[in-house]
Amino acid sequence: MLHDALIYLLAAVIAVPIFKRLGLGGVLGYLVAGIAIGPSGIGLTQDPKSVLHFAEFGVVLLLFLVGLELNPKKLWALRVPIIGMGALQVVITGAVVMAIALLFKIDWRVALVAGIAFAMSSTAIALASLEERNLLNTAGGQSAFSVLLLQDLAVIPALLVLAVLAPDKAAGALNWMGVAKAVGLIAGFILIGRFALRHLLRFIANTGLREVFIAFALLLVFGAALGAQSVGLSMALGTFLAGVLLADSEYRHELVLDISPFKGLLLGLFFIAVGMSVDLRLFIDAPLTVFGLALLVVATKLGLLWLLARQFKLCGQDNALFAVALSQIGEFAFVLISTAQGQAIVPKPQADLMNAVVAVSMLSTPFLFIALDKFVALTLAHKPHHRPVLIEQRNDVIVAGFGRVGQMVGRLLVGRGYGVTIIEHDPNQIELVRRFGWKAYYGEVTRLDVLQAAGIAQARLFVLAIDDPQAALKTAALVKTRYPHVQIVVRARNRSDAFEFIELGIVFERETFRGGVALAEKALVALGEDAAAARSAAAAFIDHDEKLMAESVAIRDDQKKLQAITSRSRKDLEELMAREHAESASKPET
Repeated sequence: MLHDALIYLLAAVIAVPIFKRLGLGGVLGYLVAGIAIGPSGIGLTQDPKSVLHFAEFGVVLLLFLVGLELNPKKLWALRVPIIGMGALQVVITGAVVMAIALLFKIDWRVALVAGIAFAMSSTAIALASLEERNLLNTAGGQSAFSVLLLQDLAVIPALLVLAVLAPDKAAGALNWMGVAKAVGLIAGFILIGRFALRHLLRFIANTGLREVFIAFALLLVFGAALGAQSVGLSMALGTFLAGVLLADSEYRHELVLDISPFKGLLLGLFFIAVGMSVDLRLFIDAPLTVFGLALLVVATKLGLLWLLARQFKLCGQDNALFAVALSQIGEFAFVLISTAQGQAIVPKPQADLMNAVVAVSMLSTPFLFIALDKFVALTLAHKPHHRPVLIEQRNDVIVAGFGRVGQMVGRLLVGRGYGVTIIEHDPNQIELVRRFGWKAYYGEVTRLDVLQAAGIAQARLFVLAIDDPQAALKTAALVKTRYPHVQIVVRARNRSDAFEFIELGIVFERETFRGGVALAEKALVALGEDAAAARSAAAAFIDHDEKLMAESVAIRDDQKKLQAITSRSRKDLEELMAREHAESASKPET
């Protein structure tokens, strides 16, 4: 066991950083590492199935953590995409895949198994890819998650279908009592979560022993997983429900901190095990068949998912994100195909081919996400110019970007009585702020025609609060050149961006600078310093840093000089703070 563990850890430590550095993502790194060390690779390990059974707990922990972020109220809000999008996706994709299989003269039972199996998507790959890019909370990410949840709920109907198809009904029979047990288990989860779980967590937490709390957290997760499995549900669904029941608990944050390290390691091991299960001999013997079928299935799913997303009013990037996240075939397909083979529904050669197609489809997802990232970046940089932007407002102030920074600026200016025209490039953000009474216009402020349509020629002030540093710099320079009478105030993400705006002579504010200084001021008060002294120290620090910024602009490309001036300024700051402290201590109390 230790020998195998050493191999898995070594493969992950070597492959994942390389793939991350190449921009290919950690998931693909784990998959390729598994292929390399597996039986079809250099053969360092020979039993991928046993590893896969253990590593499935990585998916289990992932779903538990996702459940902790969704309380029952949020889950209810997702009921339409879960029931509507999820059910339609499974049924339509399954039917289309089955129809394609029948066109190839495949037995209808095998075609039906392929349709059900290929309709499923990989919860582990989809959620890990979305989390890796911080896209899980977007409209596309939430819709993808909703469909994945419905697919987990489809486990029992899928197994029922196999039981009906099995030539030997005794071998494939699924007792209908299992359905009642599954419903009873879910009801039991709800009762335990509402009336007992918090008391147990409080009792464990009162011991003051963190290792006991971690042990109880793992006991809770694995108990929910095995309980769900015992009645025919997926382990992931069981732990997701357990997480949802604890989403409003005061212990949620502690559970997240304790479970996350185990989730990361086991999820990585799961991807390695999937890679190990790939039979490379099929790729050598029939590469065109394997890759052709995989490409056909992925392309079919992409098209169907794209159309489904449009029907449910997802647009633009969220539509593409939804389609790419669910385009692969899921890990449940391995279980379903293996079960169908054991029940004599699918012959072994066809089962092996289907498993190879599943594996290739999984490998395609990281590459599709890379293509999506590049497509989105290209779209933002080169928006089509043929769409007219109709902006009927003409105000003294134009605010470009209405996220967390732009909203604060807009609220304050409107509160003071100024008319504000808001331009935002994210349709979902426009819809969100509309619900709260704001009117925003869709458009890319890097385009001159959008600025002209917004009335930049008559405006007095242009507030640039977009989160793309290069686009902000380009737009600020454009407005300063074309409309020199317009005052410009820009959001700068960091010190490097600030240097660019200083050279252009544009007023800016670093988005986290004053917030960080305000937090430091509160920290001084918390340490017992006088509030007035803390306020004075914060003001002195701001003045010192702004002088340092102005002094550093000319030498910002010379690393040695920049390091020298930074080192010197650190000593100057210490002396300044010492003087401030001495002066505040010498002032008489009032």
